[in-house]
Formats: sequence, structure tokens, C-alpha cells
Amino acid sequence: MSYYFSQVVKGKSFDEAIELVTAGLKNEGFGVLTEIDVAATLKNKLDVDFKKYKILGACNPQFAYKALSAEDKVGVFLPCNVVVEENQDGTIEVSAVDPIASMSAIQNEELGGLASEVQEKLKRVISKLKS
Repeated sequence: MSYYFSQVVKGKSFDEAIELVTAGLKNEGFGVLTEIDVAATLKNKLDVDFKKYKILGACNPQFAYKALSAEDKVGVFLPCNVVVEENQDGTIEVSAVDPIASMSAIQNEELGGLASEVQEKLKRVISKLKS
């Protein structure tokens, strides 16, 4: 089982891809709680150069509440991370965690249904990046 799904974004810059993803997440009820600029962090902390790579911590409050109500330690898996990265060939790729893969580690049937719903939403966000 893969732990993520992804899509190459054609004809968009790195920053434009982040804007598209953020808007797509918003349309599906997610907000971006955190934005980690991995390249800047690695440069600052280790003085190494790294490709453009941002981690967006996306949260849908309704689903987060349901998941936390069903299993209080599920917070270790939250928020849903979405990565925007620039590949070696200059293409921009967006990847999202597969919540079904994450939740499979927890033996709680209620979380399985929630994970399926969240997966559908995240897949819609990623699939719309094709056009």
C-alpha cells in the first residue's frame, strides 16, 4: 500500500502550485495550519542547499474533531501533510499523505470510515491539479 498520492502540476511555478493547492484544500474544507519551507530551514540550520520543498499541514476541523473523539492519540497523525516540491527536471509535484495508510496502524473501525472520506477529499484536490 502506498502512503501517498501525487500529481505533477504542468505550466505552473512553485509558488503558483502552492496557491492552487491551498485554494483546492480550502474548497474541500481544509485550512493550512503550518507551512514549512524545508529548503530555507536546511540552509539556515545546516548550511546546505536543497530543492524547493514545502510541507503544508492541512486540517479539516470537522474530520479532526471526529477523529480525535474516536481516538484521542490520533493527533500524532494530524494534520494531513501535503508536499509541494520542485523535481530535478524543473517540474512541480504535489503529494499528499494517504490517510487510509496512516490510519491502518490504528485498530479503530470508526477511523477507517473517516480516513476514506478524507482520502476522497485529498484525492480531489490532487487530481484537479492536472488541468
